[in-house]
Amino acid sequence: MFFQIKSYLTFLWHSKNEHAVHSPFVFNLITKCFYNKQSKPEYKLLKTYRNILLQNRSTIDVSDFGAGSKVFKSTNRSVLKIAKTAGTSYKRAKLLFRITNYFQSAKILELGTSLGLATVALSLGNKNAKITSLEGCKNTMDVAKVNLDKICYPNVELIATEFGDFITETNLNSKIFDLIYFDGNHQKQATLDYFDQLIATITNDTVWIFDDIHWSAAMEETWKIIQGHSKVTVTIDTYQWGFVFFRREQPKEHFILRV
Repeated sequence: MFFQIKSYLTFLWHSKNEHAVHSPFVFNLITKCFYNKQSKPEYKLLKTYRNILLQNRSTIDVSDFGAGSKVFKSTNRSVLKIAKTAGTSYKRAKLLFRITNYFQSAKILELGTSLGLATVALSLGNKNAKITSLEGCKNTMDVAKVNLDKICYPNVELIATEFGDFITETNLNSKIFDLIYFDGNHQKQATLDYFDQLIATITNDTVWIFDDIHWSAAMEETWKIIQGHSKVTVTIDTYQWGFVFFRREQPKEHFILRV
């Protein structure tokens, strides 16, 4: 707890808003996407999906392949509590929708479906996109599948698999992902392994989003290593999420922004 308080205070001390940004690409992203307050009809669907989960009092046995949970002490967890305390928040889901919509990402990979709260946001952001969403826990995936089917998101392919297995067994040299959302491990070496393996799938316009970059001291170290990678040109630290861009025309810059 002390680490995260210190980490957040450090973030607040260094963070800026759009007035401190001189990169046109980042300035436009912040003002037209991150800070866009305009209401969207898709937000109602995000809330509807979230409410469906919050009314689900059933319990599931969760298999955790990552760094574990800071909220739950048991692997037997209620769906509503997962949605309420560990799932993507409504605010973050709206932002994820705006990001996908802003970039019109067509080929998306999600590492960590969980209950599908972020998956719905990705799907609504570009209904013509092809989304591959991976989840290591089959029981959690089953809940997501049932509820996604209720609202009908035909552009989402759900795969119950460990992330490393999927990456190893897939010919990444023939794959391109416009957006990858990393949300499901939070361990230093695993995250760096995924980064190194998936770098083969990037284009000049690809965006990667890493969840919980300040989860632990190890994840903060991971974030610094990612920032220093030779193919990374722009990163944005919004505390919970870290954004990574590979735009060759951009000078290497790192931003810490309040969102």
